[in-house]
Amino acid sequence: MERMDGERRALVVVDVQRDFCEGGALAVAGGNDVATRVVLLAQEGDYEVVIATRDWHVDPGEHFASEGSEPDYVRSWPVHCVAGSRGAAFHPALDDVELDAVFDKGHRGPGYSGFEAIEHLTHEPFDGWLERHGVTALDVVGIATDHCVLATALDAARAGFSVRVLEGAVAGVGADTSAAAIARMRAAGVEVVPGLGDG
Repeated sequence: MERMDGERRALVVVDVQRDFCEGGALAVAGGNDVATRVVLLAQEGDYEVVIATRDWHVDPGEHFASEGSEPDYVRSWPVHCVAGSRGAAFHPALDDVELDAVFDKGHRGPGYSGFEAIEHLTHEPFDGWLERHGVTALDVVGIATDHCVLATALDAARAGFSVRVLEGAVAGVGADTSAAAIARMRAAGVEVVPGLGDG
């Protein structure tokens, strides 16, 4: 997987937050391992920019199961990643990663895709930021394979980016749903790379 002439590749770290890692409110098995591998990719990979998305919920409506009801884990979820909370913070391992930008999503809705996000400080849209920085290719990693990684990768492919998902640095909610997500991404033209790829 050699870099093509003129290609500017970004590492997109999707939602590697405390609430999605072991011990969090909506923990995904393998989240801690993903955080460790993201650090390796960010420090040793050949990326022009390294950026991260995060759930940053203020009032996401029915995305949170109503009090006294059980979430269905399809459209409704336990309360998680409330803006400014400890659970919304990045996994501590990411303290060792120098991020070029952080993008918040899900203020008042589910916010599955990074392409729904805005830059935390400037409020610049995700796709606009990528365009302004000349990014043409994305390596997508993070949590969860079958939800936000899937949505971000699919939107990236639709937007015309060259997209890879690195299987060694993602974790999903369920084995079956993750396998289905991988199949959907491949069908959409996303390259799913075993392991951590070559950076």
